[in-house]
Amino acid sequence: MSVTSVLAAHASAQVVAADAYDLTGGRLVGTAAALVSLAGVVIGGLALARSAGRNGKRGAMVSLVAGLTGMVIGALNLAVADGGLGTGNGVAGGAIGLVLGLIATVLGYLALVRSRRTGRTIDRPDHERALDRLA
Repeated sequence: MSVTSVLAAHASAQVVAADAYDLTGGRLVGTAAALVSLAGVVIGGLALARSAGRNGKRGAMVSLVAGLTGMVIGALNLAVADGGLGTGNGVAGGAIGLVLGLIATVLGYLALVRSRRTGRTIDRPDHERALDRLA
């Protein structure tokens, strides 16, 4: 075996960084994790703002599910990534998904606690509230 064949074999086994505009599988998964988590943050913020209203509990639950999903996908993407940033493995998207997922989970939890504390009497008509007072 010659030295050039050994060097050529070593060079072909190296991990090649993806181009900046290539959409690899890792980048797609990382981007999906970041987008799901971002949707959870937005929904959680809206649910927290109107937790005493109509869609407070539903928005809180959606935010919790989206946040946890984004965190799991982001963490798994980070766990299987072979290289660092710029290698096409979606490391940046996975990290952003992990952080935004945590924020979405906290916002969803706070909105859920606030919606339970208010008693949600706003959703019911007046005649149902009057019946509750008689009972």
